[in-house]
Amino acid sequence: MHNRQILFTAPNRAELVSQEMRDLPGPDEVLVRTCYTAVSAGTERANLIGERHVYGGKILDEVIFPRALGYSGTGIVEKVGDAVTRLKVGQRVVIYFGQHKQYNIVPVTHAFPIEDDRVGLDEAALAVIACFPLLGIRKTRLEIGEAALVAGLGILGQLSVAFCKAAGAVPVIAADPNPARRALALELGADAALDPTAPGYTEAVKQLTGGFGVPVAIEVTGVYAALVQTLGCMTRFGRVSLLGCSRNPDQALDFYHLVHFPGVSLIGANNFARPQFESSPGNWTAQDDCAAILRMMASGRLAVKPLIGEVHSPQAAPEVYHRLAYDYANFPIGVLFDWSQLT
Repeated sequence: MHNRQILFTAPNRAELVSQEMRDLPGPDEVLVRTCYTAVSAGTERANLIGERHVYGGKILDEVIFPRALGYSGTGIVEKVGDAVTRLKVGQRVVIYFGQHKQYNIVPVTHAFPIEDDRVGLDEAALAVIACFPLLGIRKTRLEIGEAALVAGLGILGQLSVAFCKAAGAVPVIAADPNPARRALALELGADAALDPTAPGYTEAVKQLTGGFGVPVAIEVTGVYAALVQTLGCMTRFGRVSLLGCSRNPDQALDFYHLVHFPGVSLIGANNFARPQFESSPGNWTAQDDCAAILRMMASGRLAVKPLIGEVHSPQAAPEVYHRLAYDYANFPIGVLFDWSQLT
């Protein structure tokens, strides 16, 4: 069968291509007709521009194209493998680490059911992306009443703000140089939104916490200078979740004064640093996190509609990714591809 897919065919270039694919899933697989896929701007841009630090700590010897991206989407089950019993044809699902393509064949363990009709397929397309900050916050063991700082307000940072508020953090302090992103963070529940490039930023964070600093920080920028700045905002025995991808080590870190002496914990929060099959307190599986996110969406406790800035036909992919490559600072927080718009 024919399948259309967005591929990065060369540095800074994306194309919608047509490819042949098998139309029968394996015994433990499902064939899903894709409805929406979400753009993960940071990860996808790193791949789009030919970054070599993209695969779990391995530095690629050479940049190879084409590259296929996309990992957070939704769709309708069209066919199920012979051994599949927990999903049925016609069921709405979140596609965990599928790709930007019209049809995805994935293991049944990568298709999470969307049980509640109150959750739209467009909203649920952000569920896999939302798993990342939820894991990062769980790993800090954030407690009700603790102050939390979120540094960096792209889509992961905005979701971190919403989750910190839902978890009972007081105050939730958001930080980003972009005033529009700070305004959105306030809409999503931040108690204060600061410009980290402004003079007196660290002192302002401490003033919001009675002079002590924050016990919990979610570092989403992936920039070493921002991490150093965040460490300067911590109280003793604070916990910093490293959610952003620090792909390029561009600055030395004074571990003695910023980490060792104040007893600060640095916590790796990569999505794959989680259990596969069984959740435990503070460390849930992706499937359990995704189910929790869908319940929060259905109940109204997690509003993601404000994050969706643009929805495009996949046929607009060349223009969308051109903007991502060359105008990253102004790229919207959340961008979806609506695969029903294909003509």
